[in-house]
Amino acid sequence: MVAKVKSRRASPVPADLVAVPVPVTTSDRIVLEIRRFIAAVIFFNTQAAEKVGLGLTDLQMVHMLQLYGPSTPGRLAIWTGLSSGGVTVALDRLERAGYVRRARNPVDRRSLLVTLVPARMRRLMGMYEGVERETRRMLARLPERDLAAVVRFFEALHAVRRGRSAARHR
Repeated sequence: MVAKVKSRRASPVPADLVAVPVPVTTSDRIVLEIRRFIAAVIFFNTQAAEKVGLGLTDLQMVHMLQLYGPSTPGRLAIWTGLSSGGVTVALDRLERAGYVRRARNPVDRRSLLVTLVPARMRRLMGMYEGVERETRRMLARLPERDLAAVVRFFEALHAVRRGRSAARHR
């Protein structure tokens, strides 16, 4: 049965589009928990960004530079899925806020290398210390074989995401 939701349009909205199905399998439960986790993390990151005067996209760019190290704007576009123009706008804001520096790439003089400014990162990283500590405490409860399975799972997800992002930038 399809549930109808009143809207300005007369078309019905199937119930499965407005509510998450009750998880049946373990995979269903994992997908649901990932969605809950992602939503909570996005709100946490939004609040952290606001506290330091950044937008969410800008903060995510900072995270990418922390995770992967100094990068070219083109590489950042691939990692983030943003257009080259979107990366440039975010980097402009981050540079004005003092979080990044752009300099000539010593490997390729035709491109720039973006690096984080360590002194600017202290306050921002302080916001994540408690979350990281709690995550490590929870992980310490799991047996090594379970941890290895979690790592394999996230590496596989990351590889799929990386492949899709690279394909969009070809």
